[in-house]
Amino acid sequence: MKRLFMLSLLGLAVMAGCKREGEPAAPATSATPGAPAPAATDATVPAAVELKDVSESTPDYIIGISYQVPAGQHPALAAELKKYADAARADLIEAAKSRGQPGGATSAPYDLSLSFTELMNTPSVVAVAADGSSYTGGAHGAPLIARFVWLPQQQRMLTARELVRDDKGWAAISGYVREQLHSALSQRVDADDLPAEERAEVVKNASRMIDDGTEPAPTDFALFEPMAAPDGKLGGLRFVFAPYQVGPYSDGTQTVEVPADVLLPFVTPEYRSLFTGG
Repeated sequence: MKRLFMLSLLGLAVMAGCKREGEPAAPATSATPGAPAPAATDATVPAAVELKDVSESTPDYIIGISYQVPAGQHPALAAELKKYADAARADLIEAAKSRGQPGGATSAPYDLSLSFTELMNTPSVVAVAADGSSYTGGAHGAPLIARFVWLPQQQRMLTARELVRDDKGWAAISGYVREQLHSALSQRVDADDLPAEERAEVVKNASRMIDDGTEPAPTDFALFEPMAAPDGKLGGLRFVFAPYQVGPYSDGTQTVEVPADVLLPFVTPEYRSLFTGG
């Protein structure tokens, strides 16, 4: 396990330089990778959308989509979830069509697995997580990760770009998140008890990937989950980083919790009341 971790991180200098190219493409429903597009506020509320589980199996592909969320309460949110799932399904089927063409990547069946789960449901905030993977050849599947934070009273999606609108705010959030990720990295490397020279190289390469993946801009913090506080408001946000963004694939999805007192000085005024102390 130690050797696998070492081999994975020794290649980070190369992967960090092509971070954006190495990340899986999000379904066409999002302008920001993995982040849902904000819903229009002046549109009429859409008709109820039925979120039906999908199970398909053909010689070319296998698809499984599970909706573990209620659909009727927030039809506009349900429509966004279905749009994301439909786009992921369409992408996989389109990729499967090239299997019989010259240059096809693999003869193994392609596979899509995607699950939606409810994270929070209050009068002011509803949050849903989408997690899964899409396999279209190669050593492993590409992760599918999205977070949907819906504001029922405003009938719109809360996005990172709307949450914090100035560079100073993102610089502060980026600094806090980087500190937590570097600390976690140090603990993981210490647990492997590497020789001093190897440890220094691993930390150097991994630290570069962390910094590249947490630049002070909303695009690097597009995925986040609300953290419930005892008073019913938000005690902070949990930022989610897909594999390859701040570490190798073997590290999986990483998260950092940022408390409300760190966020509030920079949160757009119209959203401060969502947080404890706001």
